[in-house]
Formats: sequence, structure tokens, C-alpha cells
Amino acid sequence: MNKEELKQAAGILALTRVRNQPIDQLPDKYRPTDEAEGYLVQEQVHLLLDEAGYGKRVGYKIGCTTPVMQKFLQIDGPCSGGILNTSTNYIATSAQHRNFSNPGVECEIAAFIGSDLIPDGNPFTQESVAPNVKALFAAIEIVDDRWTDYKSVDTPTLIADDFFASGIVLSQPKRIQDAPDLSSAIGHMTINGKEVGKGLTGDILGHPFEALAWLANSLATRGKNLKTGEIVMLGSVVETQWVLPGDEVSIDIDGVGDALVKFV
Repeated sequence: MNKEELKQAAGILALTRVRNQPIDQLPDKYRPTDEAEGYLVQEQVHLLLDEAGYGKRVGYKIGCTTPVMQKFLQIDGPCSGGILNTSTNYIATSAQHRNFSNPGVECEIAAFIGSDLIPDGNPFTQESVAPNVKALFAAIEIVDDRWTDYKSVDTPTLIADDFFASGIVLSQPKRIQDAPDLSSAIGHMTINGKEVGKGLTGDILGHPFEALAWLANSLATRGKNLKTGEIVMLGSVVETQWVLPGDEVSIDIDGVGDALVKFV
């Protein structure tokens, strides 16, 4: 894809999102051919959404970092999208169901970046990224299925469309020095008071910071890096749950915190 085709692809995706209209497929000539092109389109989408008043990117979400989500989406490796400041919420909030095409929720752990992760030519690892994390959150990711049939959409195109990203709800922060063992903390999700899923934070690539290292390495290949103050959603420990108007969703991760959103 040339620069004009990248912009056209981003324009279609951004307009669809602003209008809250489901989309079937991108036209063939505007469809990214690989994940690298998908991320280039995604960057353009972020710029267009900012121009449309959706706010600036303040972090990243990582999808498909646990076996349950890889099986659910039939994608065998991580993919990332952006977090916008206007869709970042804290502790408890409400969300207008009609503002989404088909909203779903996930139970995640998120990291607050306390210092820049500057590439030095060596791969980032779980151990090398850990000192850059200042705090953790338990978090709800609100995803939005903006496709008429997402199962028919290829991975580069899903990446171009921000990999279902739509919003987040963060718990109170937990200082990293007070955090539990992230290889074995348990996350729970309930909808309307009924538990619908639970999982271990260690399911996230063996340790959530492995996902953070993956993102840092992915960004480095694109000439970018994680920066102080950014938030990174590290992946869901439960399968995505699609929600209806009136549903109240709560999550908690043992030793980290809890969060709630009600769809009205």
C-alpha cells in the first residue's frame, strides 16, 4: 500500500467508528497485506480520531496474550491497539450501550509506565521492563466488534482497526512494590452478580511483563517506544463477554484491585 492507500484505509475505518456503523470488509486495495501495514494504518486511524475529537493516544492494549483469547479469536500471537484519553475511566463508570456496535468486556491487568523504555539494540525481556513499571491496575477493557463478521476479517485488518479497542476502566493504582506475585494472581469477572469467568495473570504469556516486553520490542521495530505516563493493558484472563443494555460488569484481580461498568 502506498501512503494514499494507507490514508484511505484509515479514513474508512475512522469514519465507520465515528458513525458507529458496522463494516463488512475493507476494499481489497485498502486492505493491509501484513501486520506491519496494519500498524501503519492504525497510526493514521489514531490521528483521524484525534482530529474528530476522540482524543489522543495515551497508551496501548495488547490482545491475544492468553490461551483463552488466542483460542477465542483463532489468532496465535499478540496484537496491539491504542488507548485514547477520552475513553479512559476509573474505578466505576457507566457506558451508553448505543454508542457501540457490539460491546464486550474483558478482565485485564494494566501497567502504568514510570520511565521511558528506550531501545538499546538488545531485546526487551520480562526482567528488563519490570523496573519501568511504577504501578498496576485491575482493569476492564471495553471492546467493540465493529465488523459484521469479525471471524472473516484477517489479522492485519483487525490491527488496522485498533484490534477491537474502545475503552478501559481502571481500578485504583497498586504500587508495584505492593503488588502480588503476577505469575499466580487470580482475576474474576461477574455480570449482574454472576461469575462468568476467571483466570490467572500468569496465563498472560507466563507473566504479564512478558506481554509488556513483547510490546516494547514490537514498537522498537517501528521506531517507537513506551513512554513515561502511558498505560498498557496486558491482556484478558477471561474470554470476551458480549453485553446487553442494563448489564453491570465487575472485575477484580486478587491483590491488585477492582473496577465496574454499567451499560445503560
